[in-house]
Amino acid sequence: MELTMTDLAPDDPVFDADVGSLIRALRPGLDADGFLEFATAAHRQGLVFTAARDATGRCLGVASHRVLATSRGRLLFVDDLVTDPAARSAGVGARLLDELRERGRRSGCVRMELDTGTVNHGAQRFYHAQRMNIVALHFAQELGTGLDVP
Repeated sequence: MELTMTDLAPDDPVFDADVGSLIRALRPGLDADGFLEFATAAHRQGLVFTAARDATGRCLGVASHRVLATSRGRLLFVDDLVTDPAARSAGVGARLLDELRERGRRSGCVRMELDTGTVNHGAQRFYHAQRMNIVALHFAQELGTGLDVP
């Protein structure tokens, strides 16, 4: 399947329909307004939204990513990668990762990293098939009001 990669910004007229709908499917806690608020702030911080379009122009997948300078070297971090459920197992996710690998190389990155949920076994199988390794555990703690931490 031939795909065209297009970077979209939050002020693009098709941003919500193409990028927003897929990211919100991955992150159901975000409504349309919350997504736009997040996307606008994150885009100002360097987050890039790359849409994978088929020959008809339909958006089949999206990756959000950024280049980070870390103590482990310069890396391309993938915040989100999502494929339209109707287009899964058709190579869209693999093609997006290929694009991101190439962008990372051109940006002088030594590695591409991403996180996935511990219960998202389908994504884990996909990343293993893409020759990605589990190299760390990601720890988190909610910082809501009233949190009593010693």
